[in-house]
Amino acid sequence: MVSSDQPVPAPSVAIVGAGITGLTAAFRLRQRGVPVTVYEAADRAGGVIRSLRQDGFLAEFGPNSILDISPVIRSLIRDVGLESRRMYSDPAAENRYLVRNRRPVAMPLSPPGFLRCPLFSWKAKLALLREPFIRRAPAELEESVEQFVLRRLNREWLDYAINPMIAGIFAGDPARLSVKHGFPRLHALEQRYGSLIKGQILGARERRRKGEVSKQEAPKLSFDEGLQVLTDTLRERLGESVVLQTEVRALRRLPSGGWEVETSRGPRAHRAVLLAAPAYRLAEIRLKAGGHADLGPLKEIHYPPVASVVLGYRREDVAHPLDGFGVLIPEIERFRILGTLFSSSLFPNRAPAGHVTLTSYVGGMRAPELVERPDEELVRITAGDLAELLGARGEPVFSLVRRYPRAIPQYELGYGRFMELFERLEREQPGLFFAGHYRNGISLADSILAGDAVAGRIATWFESPVPTPAQSR
Repeated sequence: MVSSDQPVPAPSVAIVGAGITGLTAAFRLRQRGVPVTVYEAADRAGGVIRSLRQDGFLAEFGPNSILDISPVIRSLIRDVGLESRRMYSDPAAENRYLVRNRRPVAMPLSPPGFLRCPLFSWKAKLALLREPFIRRAPAELEESVEQFVLRRLNREWLDYAINPMIAGIFAGDPARLSVKHGFPRLHALEQRYGSLIKGQILGARERRRKGEVSKQEAPKLSFDEGLQVLTDTLRERLGESVVLQTEVRALRRLPSGGWEVETSRGPRAHRAVLLAAPAYRLAEIRLKAGGHADLGPLKEIHYPPVASVVLGYRREDVAHPLDGFGVLIPEIERFRILGTLFSSSLFPNRAPAGHVTLTSYVGGMRAPELVERPDEELVRITAGDLAELLGARGEPVFSLVRRYPRAIPQYELGYGRFMELFERLEREQPGLFFAGHYRNGISLADSILAGDAVAGRIATWFESPVPTPAQSR
């Protein structure tokens, strides 16, 4: 136990969680000369990012790409020395497919293409043209994604565009996800411009001025041996600052300021603590700081299970041209997989010559029970759906399955209470910081930006006087 009369700890930071947010924050703090220790309960760094080369196939079990939406992302890649290993997705793989009437249909890439597209009826197309004239909702109203889409568009847009998109991004349920918290930019477009279409047009001008692009327009990037190259490199750059197989059990606010971090390897004092692990892990940490300081409510954040099923086929055994990013499947079409990425079309070196790699996802809010099925059954289910969707004949020549029992945080209705908790604890407990996919968005790009931003906040905080617990109340 650290003595209660110990002086204020030196300006070091404890980072709980060695996922991409924690690793990015640690790297940026180290660049600023701030000592860091990253505590990771697992036996590896990287969180859900996991790439595996086997039999000539490259399997990505978690995310498959990073959206290059900001100079911050390019700066991180440059600073860790990975520019020569970075690769962008093939421009020819620009099509995104949605399923309608049991077959994949390419989404339109232009306004004329939209008018000719068989994905949507004329009623749905007219609903989109009418959207700029729909009144904005009151700012204080919290709507689900489903309610938002039904109000501004119609049921067809919900069933055939938004439902599969939500499955592909969150593995979630549009009736439960909050627009305000799950899709804050969408909510902001309506509030600021009164229309999604107007907002997309006018917002694009602002992004260009900032050197940013929207997620819809952003190029996708990865590395020659997958996304794990980035997390492995960050881990190597940080060296012994990353401590694996070390569970953080409690955080105790020191009377002199700073924090005692109680771990499975013993206690250690730090000036500041960044909580960057998944919310369900943070909920298990006892916060000994007096008042209403409690992380327990975070256990209520829902993380549905998802299984990643990576299959390899001979190219001649798949009839579909695979000329795109992948295919998303509306729930109303009643397939068992959520969607499939055309992994070997996106990036080179993902499959041996004459073969293709297809990465499919099963489970989520739509069918969580499927994740518990044996590997061979998940392969059979996935191969069966791909046979109908893509004309994949015969048995796959390669298969790997990985399960994530708690995959993606769901920003559901009422999520504002968690956002308020993070803000309140940061305000009442100086030196305690929150960042990660449970707060800043679930994409890899969001997590990198969050890690970079929180490192800046911590560095700025170090420049101000450190209050004692009595002074902070």
